Amino acid sequence: MRKAFAIAMIALIAMTSVFAQGGAEGTSAVVPNNQKPLVFFNRQPSDPVTGEIDMETMNWNESTYYVGFDAAGGGAVQGQMIVDYLATADPATLDRNGDGIIGYVLCIGDVGHNDSRARTQGIREALGTWAGSTDAGVVQEGSANVGGTQMKVVEIASRAMTGTDGSTWNANAATDAMGNWATQYGDQIDMVVSNNDGMAMGCLQASNYPAGVPIFGYDANADAIEAIGAGQLTGTVSQNVDAQATATLQVLRNLLDGLTGEDVWTKGITEPDQYGNQISATVEYLPETKALLATNTAVTIANWTDYTEGTRDAGISQTEAEPVDVLLTIYNSADNFLSSSYLPALNYYAPLMNINLTIVQGDGQNETSCLDRFTNLGAYDAYAVNMVRTNSGPDYTQRLMY
Repeated sequence: MRKAFAIAMIALIAMTSVFAQGGAEGTSAVVPNNQKPLVFFNRQPSDPVTGEIDMETMNWNESTYYVGFDAAGGGAVQGQMIVDYLATADPATLDRNGDGIIGYVLCIGDVGHNDSRARTQGIREALGTWAGSTDAGVVQEGSANVGGTQMKVVEIASRAMTGTDGSTWNANAATDAMGNWATQYGDQIDMVVSNNDGMAMGCLQASNYPAGVPIFGYDANADAIEAIGAGQLTGTVSQNVDAQATATLQVLRNLLDGLTGEDVWTKGITEPDQYGNQISATVEYLPETKALLATNTAVTIANWTDYTEGTRDAGISQTEAEPVDVLLTIYNSADNFLSSSYLPALNYYAPLMNINLTIVQGDGQNETSCLDRFTNLGAYDAYAVNMVRTNSGPDYTQRLMY
C-alpha cells in the first residue's frame, strides 16, 4: 500500500513539474518544448514564391518572434546608394564603350528569399529597370542621372548564384558567372551589382574582372569593408548585424526572464532593460508579423572607417542575469555574412547576457543538415532558428510538439 502511494505521489509531482515555469527561474526540463521561446532570425518564415509571411509559424506560441532587418528598406538603400554614385560619376569614364548606355550585371542570391527579392527590386526600381518581377532577366530599359547627363540603363545579364551543391548566395558561382559575363559582354559592362558581399567579392575574384568597373554589395562584411577602403569595392549596405544579433538574444533573454507584452520587444531594445542594457541602433517592431527589424545604412568610401571590424555596441555590457541555455541553428556554415559577421557578434554578446549558446550549422542545401541536429530539445530553455529554406518553419515547430 505504501509503495503504491509513493508511486502515485511521484507521478503527481512529475505531472505538476511539467507545467511549472522554467527559463531563468527553473530548469529547461520542466517547461514543455512547445511553450518555450522560439526566435527565427535572418530568414523570415515565408512563402518562397510569393514572399507572404508564414503567420501560422509565427503564431506557433506566444513566445515566437522574428528578428532581422528591414528588407524592403534595405533594397531601397542599396538602390539609392547606386543612384547617388552615378550622379557624381563621369559619364565618359563610366560608359566604357561610349555607346551612351550604362550596362550592368546583377548577382541574385536566392529567388525564394525575401531579402534577395527586396534587394533585386530596390536595385531595379532605382535604375528604372524594374518590370514587376524579381526573376532573372525580367527587366525593362531604365535611365539614370550620370554626372548631370540622363543616360539609358540596361541590365545586361542576371543570374541566381546557386552552387554545384545546390547552395544559394554562392560566391564561387558568382566568380564563374563574372568570368563568363566579362568574356561575353566585354566593355558593355559598366557596373556590377550584387545581392550580397559574398557574391560581390566572388566577382572580384574573376581573373578577367574589368579593372575600374564599380561594384556594389550588401552586408558590410569585414572583408568587404576592407575592400572599400582599398578602392576595390564601391559600396555596400550595413544591415546592422550587431543590432540584429543583440536583438535576437535580447528577445530570448526577456522571454526567459518572464517579460510579457510590449516589454518583450522594448526592454533592452528601445529602452533599458533591468540590467541597464540597451541596443544603440534603431530596431523597429512590427506587431502584425511579430518581427523586430534593424535599420540599414549605406557604406562607401566616405564612411567605411565607421564600420571596421571589431566595433561593438557599447550599450551592451556584462550582466548578472541567470544563466540560460539556447540551441541556435545556422543554415549554412559557409555563408560569408553569417560566419564572418553574425556568429562573431552572437558569440560576443551572448556571454554578456549570460546566454549559453549551442550552435548547429547546416550545409546551406538540405534542411536536414540542421534538423538532424535539432535534437535533445528538452535540454534547452529556448531556441533560435535560421532555416535553410524560408518555408521550413513547420519542420522546426513539429520537432517542438513534444
